[in-house]
Amino acid sequence: MAALHDAPLETLFLPFSNGALRWPQGPVLFLRARDGAPLRAHAGAGPLVCEQSFRPFAEAIERAGGTVRSEDEIDADATRYALVLVLPPRQREEARALFARALALAAPGGIVVACQSNNEGARSGEGDLQQLVALGGKLTKNHCRAYWTVPLQGNHDEALRQRWAMLDAPRPILDGRFHSRPGVFAWDRIDPASALLVDQLPADLGGHGADLGAGFGYLSAEVLARCPGVTALDLYEAEGRALALARRNLRDTGSKAALHFHWHDVTTGIDGRFDFIVSNPPFHTPSRADRPDIGQRFIAVAAQALRPGGKLFLVANRHLPYEQILNESFGEIRVAAERDGFKVIAATRARAHVRTGGRA
Repeated sequence: MAALHDAPLETLFLPFSNGALRWPQGPVLFLRARDGAPLRAHAGAGPLVCEQSFRPFAEAIERAGGTVRSEDEIDADATRYALVLVLPPRQREEARALFARALALAAPGGIVVACQSNNEGARSGEGDLQQLVALGGKLTKNHCRAYWTVPLQGNHDEALRQRWAMLDAPRPILDGRFHSRPGVFAWDRIDPASALLVDQLPADLGGHGADLGAGFGYLSAEVLARCPGVTALDLYEAEGRALALARRNLRDTGSKAALHFHWHDVTTGIDGRFDFIVSNPPFHTPSRADRPDIGQRFIAVAAQALRPGGKLFLVANRHLPYEQILNESFGEIRVAAERDGFKVIAATRARAHVRTGGRA
């Protein structure tokens, strides 16, 4: 769901509303698009394609009538765009690769317009785009910086663009056990909270399980390696870039368990009845807003999706306010471990469970 006031999105469109730039007649591409009034105001002005790999943001665009296509679909299409809008991520390698894609997808004479908030790397982003091609203008407002290129006529640094295009390519990590890429949560390491959770997994865990917020697949890989009694495992992940990595990383585990991958926002609920669930839930959005309610909703959804007597193994920052929803949703709760500011909760769904209602 889009924020009530999305300052980078609003500022991105300001050059068009104040007359600094004209909205083109040709097709427009919006990379890392987010829904909001500024986008809707221009949606009917011509062909507009949005790319967004984070499921809640993609669904918000689609609910508003927008068209969302995947990274692979856009790159495989021969369409080149008169305007490429970009909301760059905070991670710099990922952002540089996105600038490189934007230039490759722009039509001759097209421009690239980007915007970031000042505390999310705006000055660095502007400098990076300027390394690729001369800038045609910029403006600052709403504690954000919007900046754009001159019309593109092969006047960019193609060698640098090609190098940057590979900066967020999937690559082996941890001695080749996994593949990951910049921008994915804990992309080049094992998150210490997930490692703590793995240490508490009982070897006799079995049956049909789920991993809520699966990331690039570390928790699921460990469940399959440590718990031979697992017969099926469903991975739920809202970030499509991470889910694609999880598919790759779990392709050759050697486990006979049936695997199912879901590009899905867990907070909307999940189908099925599971014997166990593991989760290291997020507690902020891609815009880095602190959102403990997301983890609270993960807990409520897990309780609804577990069979009576089913178990939840969850790890969280020690300070997060999860105790009330745990007590409301589960019959038996214990702190299995605490270390380095994290806590592992083991909870069992009561045999006579009363479902919790509402959404965060």
